[in-house]
Amino acid sequence: MTVDDPAITAAKARLRAHAVVVRGAAESRLPAAEAGRRLAAACAAGLAAGPGTVVAGYWPMGDEIDPRPLMAHLAAAGCRLALPVVTARGQKLEFRAWRQGDPLVPGPHGTRHPAAAAHPVVPALLLVPLLAFDRDGFRLGYGGGYYDRTLDALAATDQMDKIRAIGMAFAAQEVAEVPHDRHDRRLDAVATEDGLRMLETR
Repeated sequence: MTVDDPAITAAKARLRAHAVVVRGAAESRLPAAEAGRRLAAACAAGLAAGPGTVVAGYWPMGDEIDPRPLMAHLAAAGCRLALPVVTARGQKLEFRAWRQGDPLVPGPHGTRHPAAAAHPVVPALLLVPLLAFDRDGFRLGYGGGYYDRTLDALAATDQMDKIRAIGMAFAAQEVAEVPHDRHDRRLDAVATEDGLRMLETR
C-alpha cells in the first residue's frame, strides 16, 4: 500500500482551507452562473472539440464555477456529453452519457449523476472542478483523489494520449504552487472567465 507524504498532505490541507475562502470570495464578486457564461464565451473555441467528441462535465456544487454553459456550447457543436459517477470511496470515476434535460439522481458527497440505465462512456475531454491550480498544471481537489485515480486508470489502458483534462476555475483560484507528489496528475489547460490557459504538462 502506498503511503502519502505527511508533509505534502498537511500542506494540501492548509492550502485547501485557504482556497475555499478564495473561491467563495470570487463567487461573491462574480456569481458562478455568470462566470460560467463568460468562461464558455472565452474558452469554447480554444478547446477544439469536434463533433462526436465525448465531453465529461460535472454538475456544479456550491460556489464551483458553472460548467453547464460550456457544456451546452459543446453539445450544440456536436459533442456528446457525459457526467461522472462516484461508485465508491477510493475508486476511480465512471462516466455515463447525459443530455440536457435528462433526469439526475443524487450521489455521494452531494453529487448528482445520470441513472444506472444511462450508457457508460469513455470521455476524450474531461472538465475538472478544483479548489486551486498553478501554472505547471497541478490541481488541488477536495482530497478524495477521484480524478487522479481516474486519469491513472485511463493511462493504464493507453487512453492518456486521447484524453485532455481541463480545469474549470475562477481566475482568482490560481496560486503560486500547488503541493504535489507522484500521485497527482497534471491538467492540460485551465478554463476561467478570463480565457483558456494552455499548460506545459508533459
